[in-house]
Amino acid sequence: MASSADSPGGPLCGVLLMDKPRGLTSHDVIDRVRRHTGIRKAGHCGTLDPFATGLLLVLLGRATRLFDFFLPLDKEYRATVRFGQRSTTGDSDGEISAAGAEVSETGLRGALEVFRGPIRQRVPAYSAVKVGGERLYRKARRGETVEAPVRDVTIHRLELTSFDARRQEALLDITCSKGTYVRRLCEDIGESLGSAAYCAELRRTAVGGFRVEDAASTERLETEGPLLAAPGAGPSFISCYGALYFLPVRQIAENEKKMALSGRPLEGDAAGPVRVAEGERLLAVYGPGREAGRIDPMVVFA
Repeated sequence: MASSADSPGGPLCGVLLMDKPRGLTSHDVIDRVRRHTGIRKAGHCGTLDPFATGLLLVLLGRATRLFDFFLPLDKEYRATVRFGQRSTTGDSDGEISAAGAEVSETGLRGALEVFRGPIRQRVPAYSAVKVGGERLYRKARRGETVEAPVRDVTIHRLELTSFDARRQEALLDITCSKGTYVRRLCEDIGESLGSAAYCAELRRTAVGGFRVEDAASTERLETEGPLLAAPGAGPSFISCYGALYFLPVRQIAENEKKMALSGRPLEGDAAGPVRVAEGERLLAVYGPGREAGRIDPMVVFA
């Protein structure tokens, strides 16, 4: 097993950027990572539906303990929307049928304005969200009608890149908060125009500052195996210290190192999570303390 730049010679800790192909589930990608790298402890952060492609953050080794810190990152997508048609699942994997009127580019541009900023969005029937202890997609497959929950999400950016009036097809660039369902957004845009719509293609291009251009393909994973998940392998593998770029750093003093590694409070103040590091080696993540002038451990890599 490869060692980590965070702890030379120690347990692996890092984030592998993968470019998920169409037709695989996010869990399928994790299975392939485990099989080809030999790393058993791995998990993804932010599910992509089987029809979708693009950036998947794969947390390796001790990085799986950092899941909650990556979850709030905004996501960017490029979506192909088809109007005048409806899908049972909101995407190209469902049963497609004609429905609704044609839309115009002028009308579409006006409609998009309504969906920018904070919106309320109903979770799709075909989703992994649990209602009554069971995932919605299982209820939907049985033909059950269930009142899906509504979430508050934010659409930071929603731009029309191109529109084909003959094909009734639009290409949208989207930046949104966590928990946003792009499939539902496409359907809601269509409904606002008196038409139907579904997401024909979806590609995740970024998660926070991570870009799909730096991600490894499944073909490269199969070819390079363990070498892909190792320091120096290239931009697709990032140490835990580097992957938490969005958190401020608290460099540890020599007399504090033992305290940090044993999970004891440290002197200082913090408005939120901070990286406690020795150079570029991540020792722990600390947060606001229960007492003034102290910070308390959230995750410790002892």
